[in-house]
Amino acid sequence: MRLRVRDAAELLDVSEKTIYRWIAQKALPAHRVNEQYRFNRAELLEWATSERIPMSPKMLEEPEDTFIPSLAQALRAGGIHYRVSGTDKPSALRSIVEILPLPDGVDREFLLQVLLARESVGSTAIGDGIAIPHVRNPVTLHVVQPIVALSFLENDIDFQAIDGKPVHTLFTIISPTIKAHLNLLSKLAYGLRGSPFTQAVTTRASRDEILSSAALLDEHVAAINAKAQEPAK
Repeated sequence: MRLRVRDAAELLDVSEKTIYRWIAQKALPAHRVNEQYRFNRAELLEWATSERIPMSPKMLEEPEDTFIPSLAQALRAGGIHYRVSGTDKPSALRSIVEILPLPDGVDREFLLQVLLARESVGSTAIGDGIAIPHVRNPVTLHVVQPIVALSFLENDIDFQAIDGKPVHTLFTIISPTIKAHLNLLSKLAYGLRGSPFTQAVTTRASRDEILSSAALLDEHVAAINAKAQEPAK
């Protein structure tokens, strides 16, 4: 979608004058179309996230028909990677970004810097050796479908986890929409709290076993959601 200057100003919660100033400073990503500026929603979110600029809640709104894949589908698309190199947080994240199955046009260096910026604010380690590197606002890139990459590190790394345990397993979510990102993140958070999926991940099971356990988790979550939507008796 190509947004106009006033649309960008509304999403970033600033004046149109500020938008023009940011463009003049060559800081804000903009496209010239028929002598007028147009903006891409995902690019605005990426830029605002990297610059730590507050934004309007409207930036997080998504169309009702947004496609959200199952966790198993997203993992299959993102890949399960073993013995990922790295001796510290930056080098491990760089290795992960390099192996992500992203389109040629995606700026991998930008993605790395966004992930590192989030880590500087606070650790994304959730305990028990697992981390879900992300930014405060979901990472949205120009990908066709949401992906979740599961990476098993070759070396345990200190991620300043709240339980003090080094991290050996990372999930990275890349999504074209915010709704899909949050949906997949919530499934991971739920599934990693003791389930067959947790067991498959912590034991570094085979790809097929991990994908099968993810499919079972999807079915379990779907059943819970269906029951929650049943009319009260």
